[in-house]
Amino acid sequence: MEMNDATSTPPPVGAPPAEERQWAMFAHLSALVGGILTSGWAGSIGCFIGPLIIWLVKKDTMTFVNDQGREALNFNITVGIVFLGLFVLTIVTLGIGLILTVPLMIIVGIAWLVLTIIAGMKANEGVAYRYPFTLRLIK
Repeated sequence: MEMNDATSTPPPVGAPPAEERQWAMFAHLSALVGGILTSGWAGSIGCFIGPLIIWLVKKDTMTFVNDQGREALNFNITVGIVFLGLFVLTIVTLGIGLILTVPLMIIVGIAWLVLTIIAGMKANEGVAYRYPFTLRLIK
């Protein structure tokens, strides 16, 4: 009996198991959910709660999730620091800095959205994604 359907083919050699890939994808995409749920009152703080929870729960049992969860957490902390810096710049300049900070916030927000989606897709493929311009604070 031949098995020709796509579900019967084994994953590529060296690729993380499907469950690890799925949890790694969740680690990246949970930032989107956190950002959407908390945007009204906590903004970028909610973006790293999801990756933090997934990383803390799965880091000892799944090596790929440990790596990707840490990467998602570092990226979202970095974006949070950038937004905090832009907010402080706005306050220090008594609002005049809005001319600069609003466009920068929009650009950073769009980049965050695009890179988070790309990272989730790559993690689901079993590829260890590295975000550009990320402070590696969690080792």
